Amino acid sequence: MKIVIIDYGAGNIQSIQFAIKRLGFEAILSNNPIEIQQADKVIFPGVGEASSAMKMLIESGLDKIIPTLKQPVLGICLGMQLMCKHSEEGNTNGLGIFDVNVVKFSNAVKVPQMGWNTIFNLKSKLFENIKENEFMYLVHSFYVPNTDLAIANTNYEVEYASALQKDNFYGVQFHPEKSGKWGEKILENFLNL
Repeated sequence: MKIVIIDYGAGNIQSIQFAIKRLGFEAILSNNPIEIQQADKVIFPGVGEASSAMKMLIESGLDKIIPTLKQPVLGICLGMQLMCKHSEEGNTNGLGIFDVNVVKFSNAVKVPQMGWNTIFNLKSKLFENIKENEFMYLVHSFYVPNTDLAIANTNYEVEYASALQKDNFYGVQFHPEKSGKWGEKILENFLNL
């Protein structure tokens, strides 16, 4: 199986690569459109700020490639947010794969939300053999409000979408690669899709 982690300068890619290796697979890092298009599975990570990450995607031409992919694609953290239509972070237009907007938590709560929180309302093969209210590791100040595309929810100030799915595109707000054995199980489920 050919697994490609998109390397566009805004991802915490090594911890994802190590997690895939622990599952017995090799993942290559690439920003080459042809290599990405030929992969069996694509992981789209993201750490940092939305507008600068989007700028790097546009400069590399990957903003045109990612929405056209036909194989399973998993966006992680900022990767998921960039797959949305728009983000309040840096007033950034995203890839528009998920027809939802990303908004900021209010000042009523500590931001970023950092640490462990539960996921529930699990729908999708991505969460096969994962129990309701399992803990995942999150670090984020912006979120996707609840939507029909949600395949998992989390509560922090509001109930929001902590995972999304549309067709072959999946997104998780949490970091499966930092979420212990259940996070790794989610990555394994993704590789088995």
